[in-house]
Amino acid sequence: MRYLVRHTTAYRYSEPASLGHNQARLAPRSFGRQRCLSSRIEIRPEPAEQSEWLDYYGNRVSYFTIEREHAELTVTARSEVELDSPPYVDPAATVAWERACEQLVQPGDSEAVAAACFVYDSPHVQREAWLAEYAAPSFAAGRPLLEALLDLTHRIHGEFRYVPASTGVSTPVREVFEGRQGVCQDFAHLQIGCLRSLGLAARYVSGYLLTDPPPGSPKLVGADASHAWLSVYCPGLGWLDVDPTNDQMPDLRHVTVAWGRDYSDVCPVKGVVLGGGQHWMSVAVDVSPVG
Repeated sequence: MRYLVRHTTAYRYSEPASLGHNQARLAPRSFGRQRCLSSRIEIRPEPAEQSEWLDYYGNRVSYFTIEREHAELTVTARSEVELDSPPYVDPAATVAWERACEQLVQPGDSEAVAAACFVYDSPHVQREAWLAEYAAPSFAAGRPLLEALLDLTHRIHGEFRYVPASTGVSTPVREVFEGRQGVCQDFAHLQIGCLRSLGLAARYVSGYLLTDPPPGSPKLVGADASHAWLSVYCPGLGWLDVDPTNDQMPDLRHVTVAWGRDYSDVCPVKGVVLGGGQHWMSVAVDVSPVG
């Protein structure tokens, strides 16, 4: 599948801002089954300075400064990306989950060494005994890793309600757990916390999800969604993605943009602004199949 992706983030200020320093992570990644064919970013007002680099996790970062008064800021990324179907993995044939933990304690190759950093606490996700306890029914002794992972994904999907705007980016995992509701980033953080608390390596993935309109209805402009899911390191296979919001392994509808320890590493647009008073943000995403 090939898609054209447009992601627009707009800020409006109650009074003029005089200076802004910003970072954007909006360009889809290229890896095994995904290729970013092109990506460009449009910024209004025009930046005084702009540069790009790859961060520690290999995500493409655009940095820009606005050095004149402005009451609005609009950042639009336009990308073309091509995806292949993910290879089938037999859940029962994957390594026992305890073995995966052992290989992270004493990594035997460079891939395991790189994965080991995703076992530890991060700004939005801390390892907790109660998270390990919640995950335990899915992780019986000797159970294949992917079997256990899919079971935990299914439980989170069934036991937590997706409620838009019910949480914010800084909502603690404990609050989500006790309230039994949240949005995609909350469910990703929750499952990452469960897995790390068992000693597994889990990373946060940001991207887009192609949505289908109801039968007989036209697709609305901006109706597609920024989305979040997670990956778990499996020795011998690499990283396996799961989407607890939709109770599935991501497929051709999931476009990967960035990954890191949690949301703080992959925030689409962030920065600091001088002045501006109150501000309001809006986001619109379009994912359009090509051909």
